[in-house]
Amino acid sequence: MKPSARSRSYKWWVVGMLWSVCFFNYADRQAIFSVFPLLTADLHLSDVQLGIIGSSFMWAYAFFGPVAGWTCDVVSRRTLVIGGLVAWSGATLATAHAHDFHELVLWRVISGLAEAFYFPASISLISDFHGVDTRSRAMSLHQSSVYAGSAVGGALSGILAQAFGRWQVSFVVFGALGIALAVLLTQTLVEPPRGLSDAYVAPAVSRSSLITRLKPLLSSPRVLLLVAAFIGANFVAVIFLSWMPAFLYRRFHLGLAMSGIDGTLYLSAACCVGTLLGGWLADRLSSGSRRGAKRIRSGRMLTQSLGLLAGAPFLLLAGLGRSLAVVLVAVTCFGVCKGIYDSNIWASLYDLIEVEQRGTAVGFMNSLGWLGGGVAPVAVAVGAAHFGIGPCISATAVIYAGFGIALLAAASARSDRQPSYAAATPPYSSDRRLR
Repeated sequence: MKPSARSRSYKWWVVGMLWSVCFFNYADRQAIFSVFPLLTADLHLSDVQLGIIGSSFMWAYAFFGPVAGWTCDVVSRRTLVIGGLVAWSGATLATAHAHDFHELVLWRVISGLAEAFYFPASISLISDFHGVDTRSRAMSLHQSSVYAGSAVGGALSGILAQAFGRWQVSFVVFGALGIALAVLLTQTLVEPPRGLSDAYVAPAVSRSSLITRLKPLLSSPRVLLLVAAFIGANFVAVIFLSWMPAFLYRRFHLGLAMSGIDGTLYLSAACCVGTLLGGWLADRLSSGSRRGAKRIRSGRMLTQSLGLLAGAPFLLLAGLGRSLAVVLVAVTCFGVCKGIYDSNIWASLYDLIEVEQRGTAVGFMNSLGWLGGGVAPVAVAVGAAHFGIGPCISATAVIYAGFGIALLAAASARSDRQPSYAAATPPYSSDRRLR
């Protein structure tokens, strides 16, 4: 018997279940970066080919994102989460049997197509269980799985590759565990009514076209700014995730396992701290305190701008630091700032759109964000040939600073435009709605 979607505690169990799915989502995609040196030796791949392997996943993910988001708005999100998990876990298993560059690219593309469904569906599910008073915290807790999955995927992949002398081992482990989790979720994850946590009844599901659903998003300057900032921030993040292990391996002559650990663990742990802090701060600003403090309508966007502005100096230092200790301290401090921004990526977007547009909006934004991110591995591979990896990393500080200023300006500007569910009622408690 499945649990009730209206159970007061179940809304947090949902976050926990989706946290586990997202953990494998990111562990699977990150594992390959820590075995780049073995792929070079085993399959005789160049840096540009390695960059293409990393980018192929993101290009497929980006290309299919809008369709995946639209699908989320018209079919069961539970089905998309579980079905996607099975599909990308199967592709991860198949990656272990790839014998050349073209097969690796093929399975990375299939993984990207399958994983494109996950974020629109999962974020939409969380929003239906959590209202404005807990939404940023719930989404930031879910976001922490991105960093945990990236850290474990990168570190464990390097450790297993070094222990067994084979790059394939982690793909077998993560793929098998992902399929086992999908079986468990068929008995525990339920589909809630859309708009459940909001004091708003969503219209019956409409099968209007993707273009029709995108038009309101494209006409909103604030939505477009959030999308542009996400593209820039994702570009920076992908550079770190794809090239930091190789940067440490080459500059400081670390072992394969240690470069994988140092290249992901410090950043990911710091991001976890930052995202929980950012979620708490944004909920505090957006819903007001229990004593009746003034609610800041753009509190989530303001929190994002603070994360970007504070992170820019540490980006500069991470690529230019002359010692391993300095670089790791810079990476850790940058991770906290990155987490503060990341914790409100989707919650800020939901403050500006209608309930029935949520899947399409996340798919659209995720698509463009990863399209920008997909350029990063190849761009660094090309730039490193002329300037080195370190200066390329430092140059990304300009991106963080620029979008930090833009979001701060947008958060400070007055705007009366609100989605229907926000305008229909004063601030409410999602706990009361779920009793």
